[in-house]
Amino acid sequence: MRKRPFLGLLMAAVVALALIATGCGSKKSSSNTNTSSSGGGVTALPASSCQSIYQGSAKPDFIIASDLPLQGSSRTQTIEMTKAIKFVLKQHNFKAGSYNIGYQSCDDSTAQAGKWDSGKCSANGHAYANNKKVIGVIGTFNSGCAEIIIPILNRAPNGPVGMVSPANTYVGLTHGGPGTAAGEPDKYYPNGKRNYIRIVAADDYQGASNALLAKQLGYKSVFVFNDKEAYGLGVATDFRNAAKKLGLNIAGFTAWDPKASSYEALANKVKQSGADVAYLGGLECENGSKLIKDLRGTLGSTFPIIAPDGFSSFTDTFKNSGGAALGMYISVAGEPNDKLGPAGKKFVKDFGAEIGSSPNPYSAYGAQAMEVVLNAIANSGGSRAKVADNLIHTKVTNGILGNFSINANGDTTSNPVTQYKLLKGGKTTPFKTITPPASLVKVA
Repeated sequence: MRKRPFLGLLMAAVVALALIATGCGSKKSSSNTNTSSSGGGVTALPASSCQSIYQGSAKPDFIIASDLPLQGSSRTQTIEMTKAIKFVLKQHNFKAGSYNIGYQSCDDSTAQAGKWDSGKCSANGHAYANNKKVIGVIGTFNSGCAEIIIPILNRAPNGPVGMVSPANTYVGLTHGGPGTAAGEPDKYYPNGKRNYIRIVAADDYQGASNALLAKQLGYKSVFVFNDKEAYGLGVATDFRNAAKKLGLNIAGFTAWDPKASSYEALANKVKQSGADVAYLGGLECENGSKLIKDLRGTLGSTFPIIAPDGFSSFTDTFKNSGGAALGMYISVAGEPNDKLGPAGKKFVKDFGAEIGSSPNPYSAYGAQAMEVVLNAIANSGGSRAKVADNLIHTKVTNGILGNFSINANGDTTSNPVTQYKLLKGGKTTPFKTITPPASLVKVA
């Protein structure tokens, strides 16, 4: 998901990839695993943000930390992602090459905010940078938090510290283009070296894919909203630019106030504009479900609505809108669980048996992120800087997410985006997977 993203494969034909991305784990005990406040030459990250070290029977040489919002509307997704990360580490016997690896799950959210918090992101980033045994970070979930942590890790001692995001989608984190801010992405890499990659499609792909969906569904005029967050404004801008290129009329482009008690006035603007579809660039936890409820209340219960992965907490979107979100389209980067390759399907089956349910799509992204980090560490000689360099040269064959590599910007070469249709109770069905052409992505 986004400039917050910010930010993103769900039950076989029922639930979708959740990566946005939205901003707003438990461990399994066994004879060869345990948790500890510290182990072998490592010092645990602060308990104020991070859970105890998850490790094997041998004391860890290094720590991998994940940085995700574990409170608020994205909690269901992110806690399952931490379980997927642990699942992979245990499969590797807590090893990366010859190194023993421990894992700490860290929270970048607060109960008060109910989502990621800039203060927590900053404090976490400094904790990772200053703990020389932290050799890699998986995160963030929200792009806004990534904007804070990336430059801190980029300047870390003996670094930079490598970072892999399974969910950030805001374009400016890795490359420039329409909708990005001045100085991006270079301002996130003060030492001149890239230390951040993402394994999920950026919002120029998601916005373009959403615009293609609107075009293919036969809509002519779209009213575009954003939630004033960096992610929301970014993906809304990407959608608008791609929609214009496709010949769609932009009937309106405006922000919704996340603190508003009613959006009936905005719904009336849509009605007066003559738009035949609305696009909601933003996060469900920014009062997005209330916007859906008021739009449908004024425009009719079947008025078409398309949204990016900021609304991919499907159950919350359905429940918090009072069911008004029924039938809307929500995109998530990647393929549905049942369309993954052999390694992906095996992960879905095995991890699903571990947790007793069909995995959320972003769990596959969390698992793949851990695989990528472990491989980078295995060939690093124990050097933070080498891990970061290895990440930029990632190439995966027959991985959980299939075949992909990372380009010089830190972006993945695999960019499918699946559009899901929201069903009763927050269940979903994959509607269509669209990989937009480079020509359209370029203008998004």
